[in-house]
Amino acid sequence: QLQFVESGGGSVQPGGSLRLSCAAAGRSLDGYAIGWFRRAPEKGRESISCISSVSDDTYYADSVKGRFTISRDSAKTTVYLEMNNLKPEDTAVYYCAAGATMYRLCELNISTSAWGQGTQVTVSS
Repeated sequence: QLQFVESGGGSVQPGGSLRLSCAAAGRSLDGYAIGWFRRAPEKGRESISCISSVSDDTYYADSVKGRFTISRDSAKTTVYLEMNNLKPEDTAVYYCAAGATMYRLCELNISTSAWGQGTQVTVSS
């Protein structure tokens, strides 16, 4: 079972940017849909972006569409989440996960990987 390590979080002011990284100890992520999720204080886990296992198709939640970009590296060992124009409501712990398909992962929240520790993103002035 894949176990991810998320990194790249931090504290930024509104309007700032961060790039999160997601890797599984160098294991290939080829063949997996990969998704980013977040959990804000006193809220449930929310799927925010996924990338397909077989194409460059992507999914974004309405709350991040136009501001966040998901991508994979060419070696297919790391998935990134570029976050721009960050807002206070983006404050959360961010996690990544793998799934069989983008639909199962981001729409049904069915993952095939173990949840990691996540990385904290704090947006405040």
